[in-house]
Amino acid sequence: MRIFYAFVIAILLMAGFGGLAPSHAQYQAAIGPDLLEKMKTSSDHYEVIVTFKGDGAPTTEQTEVLETVGVDTGLTLESLPMAGVLASKEQIEALSSNEEVRSIYLNEKLEYFNSDATALTGVDKLRTDDSMRKQNGGLPVSGKDIGVVVNDSGVDGTHKDHEFEKNLVQNVLGSTNLNSLSPGLLPVTYQEDVANTDTNSGHGTHVAGTVGGTGVMSSGKYEGAAPGADLIGYGSGGALFVLDGIGGFDYAITHQSQYNIRVITNSWGSSGDFDPNHPINVASKKAYDRGITVLFAAGNEGPGENTHNPYAKAPWVISVAAGEKDGTLADFSSRGTKGVGGTFEMDGETWTWADEPTITAPGVDIISTRVVAPVSSLAAADDVEELDPAHVPFYTMMSGTSMATPHVAGVVALMLDAEPTLSPDNVKTIIQTSATNMPGYETWEAGAGYLNAYAAVDMAFGNDTYGNTLNMDREFNSNVEAETERKSFAVDYNPSTLISDNQYEFNVEPGLTSLVAKVDAQGVMGETGNPVNLILIAPDGTEYSSGISLLFTLYTDRTVSVNAPMPGDWKAEIRGLRGDEQNPTSGVSFSEDINGSLAFTKVSGFDGLNDVEGHPAASAIKIGVKERLFDGNSKGNFKPDQLLQRKDLAEYLVMGAEIQQSPLMDIADAPSHLLPFASAVTAEGAAFRDETQTQNGVMVLKDGKFKGQDNVNRAELAYSLVQSLGLQDQADSFDGEVTVQYKDERIAINDASEIPDHLKGYVQLALDLNIINAHFDVAQGPYDTEPTIQAEFQPQENTTRGDFAVAMSRYFEAFLK
Repeated sequence: MRIFYAFVIAILLMAGFGGLAPSHAQYQAAIGPDLLEKMKTSSDHYEVIVTFKGDGAPTTEQTEVLETVGVDTGLTLESLPMAGVLASKEQIEALSSNEEVRSIYLNEKLEYFNSDATALTGVDKLRTDDSMRKQNGGLPVSGKDIGVVVNDSGVDGTHKDHEFEKNLVQNVLGSTNLNSLSPGLLPVTYQEDVANTDTNSGHGTHVAGTVGGTGVMSSGKYEGAAPGADLIGYGSGGALFVLDGIGGFDYAITHQSQYNIRVITNSWGSSGDFDPNHPINVASKKAYDRGITVLFAAGNEGPGENTHNPYAKAPWVISVAAGEKDGTLADFSSRGTKGVGGTFEMDGETWTWADEPTITAPGVDIISTRVVAPVSSLAAADDVEELDPAHVPFYTMMSGTSMATPHVAGVVALMLDAEPTLSPDNVKTIIQTSATNMPGYETWEAGAGYLNAYAAVDMAFGNDTYGNTLNMDREFNSNVEAETERKSFAVDYNPSTLISDNQYEFNVEPGLTSLVAKVDAQGVMGETGNPVNLILIAPDGTEYSSGISLLFTLYTDRTVSVNAPMPGDWKAEIRGLRGDEQNPTSGVSFSEDINGSLAFTKVSGFDGLNDVEGHPAASAIKIGVKERLFDGNSKGNFKPDQLLQRKDLAEYLVMGAEIQQSPLMDIADAPSHLLPFASAVTAEGAAFRDETQTQNGVMVLKDGKFKGQDNVNRAELAYSLVQSLGLQDQADSFDGEVTVQYKDERIAINDASEIPDHLKGYVQLALDLNIINAHFDVAQGPYDTEPTIQAEFQPQENTTRGDFAVAMSRYFEAFLK
């Protein structure tokens, strides 16, 4: 069970940012909309945050402004031009007309957003990379001496992974209660040197372990991203108010030199409009001005549009979305809004913002340090199931953008360890430039792509050869506009009958471009997988099958893609694996209620594809272009019948198969525009799904050359697509006859002898995973009483661009969607 942690801030932010809304017209200062509403209906005293003009703590003249209007209870911050005070409606109105006051907002209550991550992003790889070690003075890059503020619920400094007075160099309890203050405007005070400030949540402790836990309680297995970093915990205990969040920034700025604070991570936020005058945005800007890199969680309100944390939208902030460990975007990760953004003036400078995350990082089922508290105990059942029993008392599993953000914060510490002079702008640019493309997602959903820690640290060391393969910066030749409608369905499968007890019936309207059905056959207790076949039956009786993969225990999804489906009434059916002819129900499938989804995609317009209409692959080409899996040429054509060349395959794998960027290699025959793609696909550990980043590239050099003009045959395409899934070990271990599933039986591939021995496992997996299809024929001798189904793979046949579009769109729908 996933537990999603969120700090939900119930502040509805102002819609405009070029000027004041009409209701603000009588005020010089910006007034928070919630405060305005309260002032209409109540005359009570309010807890408010008054932000003054200027950079440092409120001046004597500014505190006198408060006293002049009768405000006598509150506290002033040490380094930020802010005061938290109790004020009446009349006092707020008086303050808002004073030219020293920038804004006034309610001190709203905030609520919490409720081993392999370091391998996925390349942290483990860079830590053992010999060239990086040498560049770092002989020691592994670890974030040594870089101060990272964990602005959260607190940190349990009694945990050996982040022990107080060791790698947790300071732990601060900073909660404030304005109503408990005696009359007077007093400087804020913080309780330092507290061993455990996370007594009611566990959220901040988990975050701290992700940033820089040493992993000592797991023999290094659950080490954080930057185990050499100096952690500074700033916690508010169980409850968090806006003033508490701002207090973390104030403490970081005040003590920046003392602890070499270069990073502050914030796993809290909400949905709403961006307001540059909000005190949290003012505070994060002041930290940025001091050279502190600020990170915010994007939020956990996805998958809907316009759910992005407003504090993460500030252009000086790194906003972090949450990714699954397979490289896709987590469903819960908040999205921005397509095409939304704008400009505003702040501190005499014009800023441009866009409503989109910066980067995506691992945020699902993240294992990190545990504190004994209610939130941590919620995951106890999952922890017992997933963790070694000896580790359960010290570690727990959580999910959320709250977990993704500290991972990026740790990587930022690694970058600053490699090059301490990097500015926050430098850091943000590198994080984006070094990212891995996430096909099927736009920047308003996932930012630049998935975090690539190895490439980011390599760039910090001065290798500036990254960024030429980013979809985010690409000028596309072809574009497709399409709309997708999704429906859920369920089918009951009963193995005693070999077919489901019921079929799900649905209607396909005329003009549909693509129909995709997907089910998740998890098997016994959701753990074993289920060897069942998803069948779509067209109105004329034609059947489209997902096949039954030999890897059903690893890949429980079954996907069927139909391009340009005929209109009419369709059926979805689940069929099991048949036993022998004497006992046909003896298959090993399991009874299961199988849930699935249908996606109906209709193209509404396109350009740059002048030559695809009427072609059998037209629908697949349009879907692939829409998802940015490949592109047409500069003349507006796709050339579907032209043979696919290696140079095109390299480019499209990096675009659409989540192949990671790589340092440029010495490939003599690769021209400069091709070299970034050729280097990426031939590098060790090229595939994102190669978690160890040690497998062979997804394409191979030929006698030391790339030979970009060579054609790609079907066996070579099978290798590249299967290798992109990180399945090298499974392919290499194959030893047997190459077969293909046809209805309820497996048929030998007649031309298997033409498949090179080292590629037979890849061809077998490509067939099993329904990426590349076999060619079937019916043979019947003059005296045969029944026909025989025969199958060929045609491994040496060169692939056309249209063929590739069909295979790639299937691949995407099954594994990356």
